[in-house]
Amino acid sequence: MFTGIVQGKALIIDIIEKPNFRTHVVKFPPELLPGLETGASVAHNGCCLTVSKIDGDNISFDLIKETLRLTNLDQLEVGSLVNIERAAKYGDEIGGHVVSGHIVTTAEIVKIFTSENNHQIWFSVHDKTVMKYILHKGFISIDGISLTVGEVVNNRFCVHLIPETLERTTLGAKRLGDTVNIEIDPQTQAIVDTVERVLAQQQYNVVG
Repeated sequence: MFTGIVQGKALIIDIIEKPNFRTHVVKFPPELLPGLETGASVAHNGCCLTVSKIDGDNISFDLIKETLRLTNLDQLEVGSLVNIERAAKYGDEIGGHVVSGHIVTTAEIVKIFTSENNHQIWFSVHDKTVMKYILHKGFISIDGISLTVGEVVNNRFCVHLIPETLERTTLGAKRLGDTVNIEIDPQTQAIVDTVERVLAQQQYNVVG
């Protein structure tokens, strides 16, 4: 489990390619190293990965075919930065919202509006079926960042970013056309799916 509060950015220093498989070696921020062990879960751009090897501050993570297919991690190169969050512990402050680290789709950045004190980004999700879970003022995780949905218009949605988020995460460097990972809020999904099932059952009972 994660909170969607990015703890740092990590540099990819090596990528080992194999058929439908790759290993990312990232240089971990020193403050996130204490207590890190092989087998630990770490979110990379919101995607939960497992530590496979530790060599000082160079940490390796294996990415299988499904991870590469569903996320933007297959687009990363040596020199890319990723948002990093260690797994939450019971008793930790949940500053964002509960995040599983399971990416459901990706989205393309289609508009960026910047002014002196405001930064607004609009996204178009690649799997339109998830739009029913993206609601005005609802929670969403974008590249592992817990954010509040601003507006939702014509299968697109936006978020408003404060300077701290732009500085702490990779979103400040994103450009038009870039791809981000999307995880919807599981509580919102559960409510929407439950309401749909109840309405469908009621309609069946009426027809039947």
